[in-house]
This record gives sequence, structure tokens and C-alpha cells, in this order.
Amino acid sequence: MFYFVKTPGWLKKLYGECIWQMPAQQKIIYLTFDDGPHHEATPFVLDVLKKHQAKATFFCIGKNVLEQPAVYERIISEGHAVGNHTFNHLNGWKTTDEVYMENISEAKKYIDSALFRPPYGRITKFQLKLLSNYQYQLTPIMWTVLSGDFDLRLSKEHCLRNVLKKSGSGSIVVFHDSEKAFERLVFSLPKMLEYFTAQGYRFEKIVI
Repeated sequence: MFYFVKTPGWLKKLYGECIWQMPAQQKIIYLTFDDGPHHEATPFVLDVLKKHQAKATFFCIGKNVLEQPAVYERIISEGHAVGNHTFNHLNGWKTTDEVYMENISEAKKYIDSALFRPPYGRITKFQLKLLSNYQYQLTPIMWTVLSGDFDLRLSKEHCLRNVLKKSGSGSIVVFHDSEKAFERLVFSLPKMLEYFTAQGYRFEKIVI
């Protein structure tokens, strides 16, 4: 499995339709969480964020919203943003345009948001074009830094180093509120929040 911990400039230019980073005039980091809501991981994240008075953006899978409605409502009630992450976590490169967009539409019934993140970051140019039309009107949000918490090969310490070394003002950072990532998330998220808060950073949700 190959991925960039920090997104290179050439990739940002290639997919210029997407948002990869937020304005960096202030010391603000934009935490994002993919693949929830999850019955254990998401409440943990919400508790840690509340402790640090931090806001974040949760890119939710439609079927998980249906399975965990109370957790989803807690995300919203505590002032965080949500985004569409398809209904079944589909890979746009391996899915027909029709099926992919129908899956996004299904998720849109339960996730009221103008934000969208493609699972795996894999989406075609034509699918991106469809996102912007009147039927969807979704803004694709990618990332600046991947924590790597989804990667079972990484130690929890390595995951923490990824975010401490690569994140900065305006960075969109990805964690996962999922079963697979939980061990690395539990270790790295609180320490990241403590470190950057001590450096004078704030954590905000994405608003477009």
C-alpha cells in the first residue's frame, strides 16, 4: 500500500478542483475524520475534542449514519461539521460513474452537507465534474496530511510523528474514527492536540 503522508504539490495541481489545504494566515489546523460514525471510535474522538475545545469535520459513510444515528446527531449537536463519504465507501476508480453518483445521492439523503470526500481519495475527473452540477453541488475536500492510522504496518508512534512533523497552519489532517484505526487513533490524537495547542494552534471545522 503506497500513499503520500503529505500531499505533493504536483498532485494538488493535477486535481486542482479539490480543496487540499485551507488558508494559512492563522495558526489553525483542520482535523478531519473518515468512515464513521462508529459506536466506540467516534465518541472517543468527540470526548477528546471537547476536552481541548477543538472542532473538526467528520466525513461519514451513509450506511454508518443509519446504523449509528445517535452518534451522528452528537457530532452535529456538539458543533462539528459533517461531510458525505458515499453510502458504501466506494472507490471511484473501480465504480461506474452512474453507480458512484447514485451512491453519493443515497448518502446525501442522510448527510446534510455540501462537503464531499472520495473514499481512498480516488475519484475520476468526470466524477469530479458531476459533483459540481446542480443535482449534487458538492465541494470535494481532500487533505494535506494523512496520519496513516489506517495502516496496520505503522506503529502508533509512527502515526503520531506523521502528524507532528507534517502538519502546520491551514493543514487538513486525516484520521479515521474506525475499528481498524482505533489503536493508533487513541494514542496519537490526544498527543497531537496537546502538542499543537501548546504551540498556540486552534482546531476548526471546515466551512466553505
